[in-house]
Amino acid sequence: MGSMKVTLCGIEMENPIIPASGTFGYGYEFAELYDINCLGSFSFKGTTKDPRFGNPTPRIAECPAGMINAVGLQNPGVDKVISEELPKLKKCFHKPVMANVSGFSVEDYAYTCERLDKEEQVGWLEVNVSCPNVHGGGMSFGTSPEAAATVTKAVKAVTKKPVIIKLSPNVTDIVSIAKACEEAGADGISLINTLLGMRIDLRTKKPVIANKMGGFSGSAIFPVAVRMVYQVAHAVNIPVVGMGGVTTAEDVIEMMLAGATAVEVGAANLVDPYACYNMVNELPAVMEKYGIQSLSEIIGMA
Repeated sequence: MGSMKVTLCGIEMENPIIPASGTFGYGYEFAELYDINCLGSFSFKGTTKDPRFGNPTPRIAECPAGMINAVGLQNPGVDKVISEELPKLKKCFHKPVMANVSGFSVEDYAYTCERLDKEEQVGWLEVNVSCPNVHGGGMSFGTSPEAAATVTKAVKAVTKKPVIIKLSPNVTDIVSIAKACEEAGADGISLINTLLGMRIDLRTKKPVIANKMGGFSGSAIFPVAVRMVYQVAHAVNIPVVGMGGVTTAEDVIEMMLAGATAVEVGAANLVDPYACYNMVNELPAVMEKYGIQSLSEIIGMA
């Protein structure tokens, strides 16, 4: 059997599959279904400095080949994540975990990352710069190279663990933003976050979700994600984590050929809780089918 091992920012993983933030909770919910230690890692629910209730309901809408969500970063806040969620996670997951961090100011990001950086279970900090900048008129930090670089520098100044910046696809030039993050000290880039989407109910003549618009994810966005991963991976010299519409082991291989060192799986977990488990188990046969001896050797081969 070929080798599924990859190394992400200096940390070796048994395989490249990572359930994406917001689709896997804090792990222990899925540990009731299968041994989640079969995964390369997972990115836990987006964590903010203070507790957040999230957006009003309804906040999820189905679409052909995907879904729209506007959950609004509902989470108990970093203090409770550290005191309550991580101890539960440690009982069922025995590998480094990816801590996903969101914020509404540069100070928020720095505070939350500094706290999580000290936690033994945390291997990487995945910093989501798709959040609205409350001091910048509500535009997301990830829409400008300067803002993304500012967050990167602030987080790197207070942390020792690898920092992976998660980028929004809702921009005209994702490469310039990725390069700005790299120059500011990022250890890796993850992409893509959700596209902006909307549905309207024909009966009520109103938007389906209370927030009007939300993040569009699912298999429909896969070609966009592959394109952006390819563009960024060929423009930076740091590892890329690819995600966006991944639903099969074949999709994982395609993402890696585009340049991803590891691959996150999001919406598929909400359709089938065994999605990542199945991908891990199906990868060896797919590798054999396409004559792949080692996954680490195909990264960026396309």
